[in-house]
Amino acid sequence: MAFFRRSTPLLFALTCVLFTASCEEETPPPPAAKPNGIMLTVFHINDAPTSGKSNGIPLNSTFTLYFSNALDTLSAKENIAVKEKGYDPIALNYQFFKGDSAVKLTPKTKLKTGTGYVVAINTALKSKVGTNPAYYVGISVGTMMDTTDKFPRISDETLLDSIQYNTFQYFWNYAHPNSGLARERNTSGDLVTSGGSGMGIMAIIAGVNRGFITRAQGLARIQKMASFLKNTAQTFHGAYPHWLDGNNGKVIPFSGDDNGGDLVETSYLIQGLLTARAYFDQSSSDETQLRSDITSIWEKVEWDWYTKSNSGSLYWHWSPSLGWKMNMTIRGWNECLITYVLAASSPTHPIDLATYQKGWANNGSIKNGNSFYGFQLPLGENLGGPLFFSHYSFLGLDPRGLSDAYANYETQTTNHSKINHAYCKANPRQHYGYSDECWGLTASDNNSGYSAHSPNNDLGVISPTAALSSMPYTPTESMKAARFFYYKLGDKIWRNQGFTDAFNLNVGWFATSFLAIDQGPIVVMIENHRSQLLWKTFTSDAEVKAGLKKLQFTAPYL
Repeated sequence: MAFFRRSTPLLFALTCVLFTASCEEETPPPPAAKPNGIMLTVFHINDAPTSGKSNGIPLNSTFTLYFSNALDTLSAKENIAVKEKGYDPIALNYQFFKGDSAVKLTPKTKLKTGTGYVVAINTALKSKVGTNPAYYVGISVGTMMDTTDKFPRISDETLLDSIQYNTFQYFWNYAHPNSGLARERNTSGDLVTSGGSGMGIMAIIAGVNRGFITRAQGLARIQKMASFLKNTAQTFHGAYPHWLDGNNGKVIPFSGDDNGGDLVETSYLIQGLLTARAYFDQSSSDETQLRSDITSIWEKVEWDWYTKSNSGSLYWHWSPSLGWKMNMTIRGWNECLITYVLAASSPTHPIDLATYQKGWANNGSIKNGNSFYGFQLPLGENLGGPLFFSHYSFLGLDPRGLSDAYANYETQTTNHSKINHAYCKANPRQHYGYSDECWGLTASDNNSGYSAHSPNNDLGVISPTAALSSMPYTPTESMKAARFFYYKLGDKIWRNQGFTDAFNLNVGWFATSFLAIDQGPIVVMIENHRSQLLWKTFTSDAEVKAGLKKLQFTAPYL
């Protein structure tokens, strides 16, 4: 779908039907072709009309194009091409027939496995009577993947060790050198992220627990981060911006209207800091100082300010220059439950139960209760939405046995993950590669930008963080995904910082990027699956327990 938006092809409606069933709802019909212009009428792969799939094609495939007019053969050889990933033409043999109104393209060498190609027709193409196409045509196809193992088989426990270790390196070796905070992505330079840094703090604690670094090393790094946050970083009524400069701590606007405090990102940061405060509990001067710094940061967040004069809900953004211009209420069900829990837990600027009920729960309208693929979903949108909804708030907040007036959160997070897996296994949109082993839809990069992928926004993009971070909820299904990503796609997506952000097997696209908010949950949630370390540590905090009780939660640990 993204390819068609870029290339504006002739016979747009035809190619949408052939190759991307979902795009017909989003794309207006094409303008009429020029009178007597050359029209592509039929497209074959391997001498057969395409039947709705242009992905997973054999490596020895041929492409046959039928036109409304006889072609100038010299012009056709210059203006009809097959390009790898849309850019690099490959060598072809051209066979013309039907009075030169059809041409068969045969690659001179085998196509590459798991790779996207574009069959391209330029507007300079001429017919024998001199007419040209009205528009550039670009038909996206993808080859079948190589299903051989890319690495020797190891035990599942060793594989989990490797995934955690490599992914941890994103926060350890690629953190900002001055502040210690996490860069938004691997190419962000001095731009660091507040929420992603909170996740990074929890990943560092998991790294200490796994022996990747010593306790002293983890303590020193988190102390560096806490000192920067306390003494240098800019805040807005105690809340941190989404993005900061890792050198001077100044806000870097997230968008034109978002240049101040971001309460949701702040909550992810505080979740990590409170976990560190509980974990580093020894009486040494260094650990005592860390706890003191974290307490200072925690107590300065004015959660009640972000109710906009007690309006009945928390609000996401505020800045000195724009005030409440964003005007975005924090309302569920989504990734923001932790924001309300921490706001209720604050010893200095708390919210009350009514704000939770009216704001977050919208007086109960967050309930769903319908079943999808046989799994009942207590809350939220149909089919559950992107999986990060069940990850970000639950890096520290243990959903096991956790309930309130609206849901059992163990059921919510588990069934959300099972629905996501079942959807990918059923693969109603027929994306190449989706299976019992290759699954997971959540927010991530994709082959045309960034999107919150979900069953209701399925672009054919699998994000490894989705299945891996659901490991505590779907251990069998997530372990299958871990094996698939590592053994079958490891040559494409496995790096020193863990798995790259996403891939689309439809078009043979594999991200080269790493994002803090996707890498962090992988380390943390695998650790929660293995030892429950972050869950136990965060929920041991007395103030957090008091906040949960204020919101009338029940759980075995309360």
